[in-house]
Amino acid sequence: MIIVPLILTAASGYLLGSINSAILVSRWLKGQDIRQFGSGNAGVTNMYRVYGKIPALLTVLGDFGKAALAVLVARLIFRLSGYDPGFDPGYLAGLLALIGHIYPVYFGFRGGKGVMPLIGVLCLVNWLALLIVAVITVPLVLLSRRMSLGSVAGSIALPFATYGMTQFKNQDPLVATGFVTAYAILVLVAHRGNIKRLIKGTEQPFAKKKS
Repeated sequence: MIIVPLILTAASGYLLGSINSAILVSRWLKGQDIRQFGSGNAGVTNMYRVYGKIPALLTVLGDFGKAALAVLVARLIFRLSGYDPGFDPGYLAGLLALIGHIYPVYFGFRGGKGVMPLIGVLCLVNWLALLIVAVITVPLVLLSRRMSLGSVAGSIALPFATYGMTQFKNQDPLVATGFVTAYAILVLVAHRGNIKRLIKGTEQPFAKKKS
């Protein structure tokens, strides 16, 4: 039954996504929980602000890697099962990996905001849309020095970029656009505090804190 590989894909995606790299790196290197410092977010930007480049880089690698692994595991599950879901199962694994990252079962359902895992997923399932979004968001981040602005703008642009990509390739837009819209909503909800601060003009830049 196709329900079995679907359940395995969802479960593996969520459990892999729940492995929060920022929390693990902060505990491993500093004996602390990153959620107790800075903005309280278990993500790359807060790791950079609080601990610097190397811990932030390790967090990037971990969050990107777990999301990419979730996609690859999902594809392997369906390949071994012999079932064809009619879409790339990496999309489903990616959705659950994002949910796991934001609401990790291992860490009291309090994790990061999903940007780096989202990039990891998109690199494998939707790299062209990711490239289009990067062209929009990277200049915003560099000019404003606010990662959250790029994250919010990128999340808004992602469904439109994906829909345009599917039209360009003469593909059915329903699955790809539907999944990335869900991704975008998750990231935007996780950034609701940042959005309020951006509107008020009180959002802090991502420069590392001085010791």
